[in-house]
Amino acid sequence: MPGKLQSLAIIAVCQVLALSVWFAGAAALPALQVNFTLSPVLAAGLSSAVQVGFVVGALLSASFNLPDRFDPRAVFAFGAALAGLSSLAASLISPDTGLMIILRVLSGAALALVYPVGMKLAASWAKGDAGLLVGLLVGALTLGSAMPHLSAPIMASSSWQTPFLASAALALIAAGLIFLARAGPAFPTGGTFKPGAAFTALNRRDIRNINLGYLGHMWELYAFWAWVGVFIVSWQVERGLGAEPGAGGYTFAIIAIGAIGALAAGWLADRFGRMKIAGTALALGGLCALASPLVWTGPGWLLGGVLAIYGVAVIADSAQFSAAIAERAPTGLAGSLLTLQTALGFGLTVISVQLLPVWAEVIGWQYALVPLAIGPALGLVALSRLRKR
Repeated sequence: MPGKLQSLAIIAVCQVLALSVWFAGAAALPALQVNFTLSPVLAAGLSSAVQVGFVVGALLSASFNLPDRFDPRAVFAFGAALAGLSSLAASLISPDTGLMIILRVLSGAALALVYPVGMKLAASWAKGDAGLLVGLLVGALTLGSAMPHLSAPIMASSSWQTPFLASAALALIAAGLIFLARAGPAFPTGGTFKPGAAFTALNRRDIRNINLGYLGHMWELYAFWAWVGVFIVSWQVERGLGAEPGAGGYTFAIIAIGAIGALAAGWLADRFGRMKIAGTALALGGLCALASPLVWTGPGWLLGGVLAIYGVAVIADSAQFSAAIAERAPTGLAGSLLTLQTALGFGLTVISVQLLPVWAEVIGWQYALVPLAIGPALGLVALSRLRKR
């Protein structure tokens, strides 16, 4: 039987393999834009439809307590297999139809059975190190989120089906591989069906304030990841440099460096306090957002340095909010509450990701990141209330 380290390694690998379905749309977009005339709705839907599907799937999963009633490996495997099959189907149809959007929504709903369930599996092995264990999975997600920016030039010259076919194969491998892992002793399964129990648990002040802090974090996270590349290109154009081909590499580095932040924050949180480290990350991220228009007019190394710090801070607190929910969840509800937390967070990202470019068009890209500081500010208020209790 696999032990803790072997199980955690398998869970992390399976998480990355299955979540490749999420990033397939972004990876395929360069080739799709070369070969098809996509409407703005279809182009945006390749990414946002997955988020919408994820939110719907997560709400349904939490409502029926799926991660807590059944073997989480079976739930994970079902979600990964469904995500893989939907990605395979996406490679077989014309991408300029509404059916592609439907399949991407289905992919997102399936992944709602993967990401939060993977966090529960990792946290089930925790013995004073929940922050580091969940941080390991968040770090893997961060690297996966960064990969499309690095692979865009390659994908533009390849078939648009390649990312969908590759992600389908990887997700199906994950569906089988996950059974080689073993759940830890912290969160047993097999509980009774408790309709709406996860939603009722939100009435607890500590859980509610942790989730409010998480929402403040999610307000900035995906909006920053989605638009920091455009922010960099806009700075290059204003400086008369043109849209340099290396911008994708810069964007990859700024996002990928967050994996270090997730792991380091997890290690520190297990030793010095989970919410203390989360609050520090929120504050640092908010300061970077406010400083971004000031360093815009400075040298490139200064702007790059602030963005790199922001890349670390913007994801460093994510695992700590999840670990805090896992630790404080009522018996038999850890998986459902983690699923509900991610549903609320990703639902908010749909709004912030869409609003940021609208703001940038009105005020200019120099000030594009400033509104992201709203999330950390509100998150810090929620954490201050939590500390008072």
